Amino acid sequence: MVLDARPRRGKQKTGNPFSWFAGFLLLLLLSAGGVLWLYGHTPGPLTGGDVVVMIPPGSSLAAIERNLQAARVIPPDGRFRWYARLRGVASRLQAGEYVFRAGQTPEDVLQLLASGKGIRHKITVPEGYSIAQIAGLVAAEGLASREEFIALAKDPQTARQLGIEADGLEGYLYPDTYYFTRNQTAAEIIRIMAERGIKELKALMAAAPPNYGLTPHQVLTLASIVEKETGQPTERPLIASVYLNRLRLGMRLQADPTVIYGLANFNGNLTKADLRTDTPYNTYMNAGLPPGPIASPGQASIAAVLHPASESYLYFVSRNDGSHYFSTTLAEHNRAVGIYQPKRSAPARRSSG
Repeated sequence: MVLDARPRRGKQKTGNPFSWFAGFLLLLLLSAGGVLWLYGHTPGPLTGGDVVVMIPPGSSLAAIERNLQAARVIPPDGRFRWYARLRGVASRLQAGEYVFRAGQTPEDVLQLLASGKGIRHKITVPEGYSIAQIAGLVAAEGLASREEFIALAKDPQTARQLGIEADGLEGYLYPDTYYFTRNQTAAEIIRIMAERGIKELKALMAAAPPNYGLTPHQVLTLASIVEKETGQPTERPLIASVYLNRLRLGMRLQADPTVIYGLANFNGNLTKADLRTDTPYNTYMNAGLPPGPIASPGQASIAAVLHPASESYLYFVSRNDGSHYFSTTLAEHNRAVGIYQPKRSAPARRSSG
């Protein structure tokens, strides 16, 4: 029998077109991924010094890319958007003010924007600063205009929104060091400072003797006067006791700092005419505490009001070295004025100098 060794003609098998297409697509994706990976780890075009870029709130990914391109942080093409999507962080990029340096890669840029670790502007509010002075600090950092800050902080509605029954937030903006971003509004900055002040005041009042007799607003008001009267830590409880003794006896406080606060244009020299200028803050003419704080008191001044010295002093006068001489009687006070303030006549009712 002869066998036919020739291959039989029949139906030949061919590759699945879908498999070929899937393989090609996979290869294409891997190639694109490799290109994007290389892009993401190649330093950007920025050279020389650092550059600051502002990413406004609500910016789209395309807008962020344009800002970065304009500052030469990334190459001038559209790969950044694709790379951000590939890395899965496109929706996590945060607004803010960022510093970029030469040599940073798009990956570095993405990580920084996703972290939100932009520039924080340091604001240190000293004890005894008023709203107007705090507004100056905020404006100096370019975070808000001085006028806007003052208007918001003195608006009764702003105080009401924070649960404060007062005509404004004078005294409630706690003296401390804060860090703010340029994207934070004046209202946010005020809220943070005020909430800090409310928290401190509540904590200090919780540790005060029971049945203290003053409302939180009154405590803050008196503490602000103590803050402005002395910078000597040991004197604060003494000065607080003088004013509390006067309040208890129905005497006028006659505190120079309150008079100064009420003057529209104080030139730095308190005169007899100033003492006769009738304002709600003139404690020579009006009995009791003024309507509200005259500055932001620190923790020590608030504590001094809540824990005053057990003394019967009613008067004090400056020794011209930062300290004061305290007296119980008017005669003793007048003698002290003659010694420490010889060029100044001693008003018969004055408590401080």
